[in-house]
Amino acid sequence: MWIQTLAMEIRRKLRILADAAKYDASCASSGSNTARDSGLGSTEGMGICHSYTPDGRCVSLLKILFTNRCVFDCRYCINRASSNVERAAFSIEEVVWLTMEMYRRNYIEGLFLSSGIVRTADWTMEQLVEVARRLREDERFGGYIHLKAIAGASPELLAKAGAVADRLSCNVELPTEADLATLAPEKRAVEIDGSMRTIHERVREAKDNQRRSKKAPVFAPAGQSTQMVVGATATPDLTILQRAHGLYRERGLRRVYYSAYSPVEDADPGLPNDAVSLMREHRLYQADWLLRFYGFEVGELFDDDPNLDREIDPKLAWALRHRALFPVDLNRAPKEMLLRVPGLGERNVKRLLVARRTRRLRTEDLGALRVSLKKVAPFVLGAEGPTWAHRELDRANFAARFRPEPKAEQLSLFDAA
Repeated sequence: MWIQTLAMEIRRKLRILADAAKYDASCASSGSNTARDSGLGSTEGMGICHSYTPDGRCVSLLKILFTNRCVFDCRYCINRASSNVERAAFSIEEVVWLTMEMYRRNYIEGLFLSSGIVRTADWTMEQLVEVARRLREDERFGGYIHLKAIAGASPELLAKAGAVADRLSCNVELPTEADLATLAPEKRAVEIDGSMRTIHERVREAKDNQRRSKKAPVFAPAGQSTQMVVGATATPDLTILQRAHGLYRERGLRRVYYSAYSPVEDADPGLPNDAVSLMREHRLYQADWLLRFYGFEVGELFDDDPNLDREIDPKLAWALRHRALFPVDLNRAPKEMLLRVPGLGERNVKRLLVARRTRRLRTEDLGALRVSLKKVAPFVLGAEGPTWAHRELDRANFAARFRPEPKAEQLSLFDAA
């Protein structure tokens, strides 16, 4: 295998810096219009991650840090200045060479490059930009490039980064300024927001120019994303989603990634001892999807508890709290209400709207869409009229049918006695 023939020092760096990069979740390759060579596949390898485009295509990226050395001492980060981890740093030439060699061998279709902060934000950003510039201009690399935008870097460097990268991501790290001051006091919320604002304005300006002329240069055509660590502080889901919703609205983000906090080696003693449930992360992604594509507002997803229900998804939880609005008529309900039916996704709603133009829909027709009739039936009304499923809505214990049954505890022989 080619990777085994790499020089020992390069392999050591790749092992360290690929592993260090796994904590950055803001890695996605959807939305790029950059032309790239055809016929490339995916394979497993050191530092290779997989992302998915909206059409379901799997894209393989070389995901690495330029260096895991860092002048900051963020308490939740394994690469913080005070952490006792093995350090390494690539040179610009090494990253370019690795990317091109893996690209030529069909191991990857692009590069995700982040870095610890070395010297200054501008110096670090310069290294990342130079890697991307050499790939684009010297190597004629047509693959996907995702660069980390270093908070506080000069607008000129961010402009250069967007000219050669498909996507930029500047991580907000934590949901609130108070969280940032507690766990990452050297980072400034105003610098992070300033960099995100600069990128947003550049993206918007480039799109306006392209409307006037197709020859206008692009700027980060796949937009920008960010990441928040969830559970390192007591900040509830409501505040986290309010922050995300504000970023979508004010900074034009393509995606907010949520990373459940997990204790790392040599962890700061002031942080939680236990990992945050991945189900919490999953529910946040589901709620995020409802905000972006289903017309929900943040406040609608919560009742008295500022945290999302872990046992049932947020769309179903909303429907159970608003049973008086159901069932909705499959043949007459507007798109906005159909999108709120538990079990009906955006694609299936579009199909229903097309199908009902030519005939009256019955509840059983939903089976052709491969939706869960057990979940959907109580919430919709077809041409056949009311059914037994609708009577379930009025039962006091209706919500209980959607919650998982508690696992039976197996007693030992002595406990049973």
